[in-house]
Amino acid sequence: MHELTRRPVLQLAGLTRTYRQGNRTVQVLAGASADLYAGEAVALVGPSGAGKSTLLHIAGLLETPDSGRVIVDGRDCSAMSDEERTRIRRTTMGFVYQFHQLLPEFSAIENVVIPQMIRGCSRRQAEARGRELLAAVGLGHRLDHRPAELSGGEQQRTAICRALANSPKILLADEPTGNLDPATAEQVFSELIELVVRTGVAALIATHNMELAARMHRVLRLEGGVLVEVAPGTVG
Repeated sequence: MHELTRRPVLQLAGLTRTYRQGNRTVQVLAGASADLYAGEAVALVGPSGAGKSTLLHIAGLLETPDSGRVIVDGRDCSAMSDEERTRIRRTTMGFVYQFHQLLPEFSAIENVVIPQMIRGCSRRQAEARGRELLAAVGLGHRLDHRPAELSGGEQQRTAICRALANSPKILLADEPTGNLDPATAEQVFSELIELVVRTGVAALIATHNMELAARMHRVLRLEGGVLVEVAPGTVG
């Protein structure tokens, strides 16, 4: 595992978020705070409806908190313009969702190449990076297959490679194995953690799978709108 840097790559400081549901005001986050460091996989757990997806959206600068700060690689994003936030997402963050969201008309390698070319990478460099990542998750022989020709696990592994294609410093994953059978989920999870360690990315991974959560470097439980770190061995 990469040695953790002293300065967090991602800091969530005192995040609050409320929503209106009819005549009710529902507080989802009530001062949630956490630090994430390079090379570690952090599980985000909590009951359904606790606000895990909301927290990930705020951490990924896709949603704005009512109060609190999101600090990415030492930069406070609180007062940034939408354009600046978009630039940080593109250059610093990768996202993995429960459903792979691959582009169906493109092959596995093309799905990994396209984000790199959008960022300005040459096709030759992008394809080399794509082959390297896909080979690392056992898909070196499936490069030219479209998503419909891949299994669920292969699709999700391709989505993970796409998220890591631009060498982000932060990886945010929302139930990345939630749509897979247990055996496939185990395989995809193991490969994901291996890539986190190998690339040195800081990963925040929301999951309902307590067995997988217990195998990550740290576990944060979101309940009552706040984050509490719990020992991985006590998750359940």
